Amino acid sequence: MPARVPAQPLSAADQPVKGRRTRLARTLAVAGTGVAVLALPLIGATGAAAATPAAATAATAYPNNLDGWIRQAMSIMAQHGIPGSYDGIYRNIMRESSGNPNAINLWDSNAAKGTPSKGLLQVIDPTFAAYHVPGTAYDPYDPVANIVAACNYAADRYGSIDNVFGAY
Repeated sequence: MPARVPAQPLSAADQPVKGRRTRLARTLAVAGTGVAVLALPLIGATGAAAATPAAATAATAYPNNLDGWIRQAMSIMAQHGIPGSYDGIYRNIMRESSGNPNAINLWDSNAAKGTPSKGLLQVIDPTFAAYHVPGTAYDPYDPVANIVAACNYAADRYGSIDNVFGAY
């Protein structure tokens, strides 16, 4: 193997512009990274804007059963800032109507006053009218409208349907 000869120092004019190239390369790398970072949120925002909550609700088909009614109601509640969990809604429905959207209470104090409790969450007509959420059916027997109105009422009175553990 040949002996290695130490490199001779170069004059300033002969020095490679390594420092400038490196700085330029770093600047481009940072700028390139910055562009990529900036582009990703813009691309993501475009995709996210296309899937707005209203569009997702319209595109989602919910089954016509208790599970579907609760899930559809929760989607509407989320759009209107009404709190409540699946478990809290389900627990109250089971206590109030056993899941029968046509349930009506003809024997309690509300019924004695002429305003029987109706639907899944046993809402009386004045409460349904006061807490009805636009975009849902104006019918206390409509399962989704009943859930959303009752949860809206419970949020106003108790903070959330999740805080209701008895007749309300």
